[in-house]
Amino acid sequence: MILKEIINKKMIKRIVLFASGSGTNVKNIIQFFRQNPQVEVVNVFTNNPNAGVIDRVRPMKIPIKVLDKGQLNSGAITQELKLLNPDLIVLAGFLLKIPLDFTAAFSGKIINIHPSLLPKHGGKGMYGDRVHQSVKDAEDKETGISIHYVNENYDEGSIIFQAKVEVFPDDSILEIARKVHQLEYKHFPEVIEKILFPKDVG
Repeated sequence: MILKEIINKKMIKRIVLFASGSGTNVKNIIQFFRQNPQVEVVNVFTNNPNAGVIDRVRPMKIPIKVLDKGQLNSGAITQELKLLNPDLIVLAGFLLKIPLDFTAAFSGKIINIHPSLLPKHGGKGMYGDRVHQSVKDAEDKETGISIHYVNENYDEGSIIFQAKVEVFPDDSILEIARKVHQLEYKHFPEVIEKILFPKDVG
């Protein structure tokens, strides 16, 4: 019985989430995997002590840690993550740049979601409504989401998945954001699941 429990424990995929804002994607991911006994969200990290993600996660009984830029850049968070031994690190609206020691330690295990069709409207300073404003200013006829692996540069890792939505000339920034959020909520958990279980998910 004990051996079976050990084997089952080893089969559980461990996820760590990072977020800087309201945490709607974090909550959506946690709720999605609550139905899957093979996946455990073991920790949530944020760099913002006032982030909405804290209040969203707290009732879910998942540990949440507030970090600062110094801890991230000093390697302290990298060492802490090594102890957590995650199968996947998910950046869900995390605004700080991931340092080289972090990406090197978890190469191929860090993914991010960006609210545009990369490489368009990506890079330093491009997040949230800034991206949607850029899409509108460029008069793009479509936008979407990009889920990609993370390297030491902003939004330059290999793209895993993209989904598109049409943009109309009279769409407001709010409406563009709403359309993109819908894509995020639908696809992000599913893509994470496919990465964790590439042979099991069609």
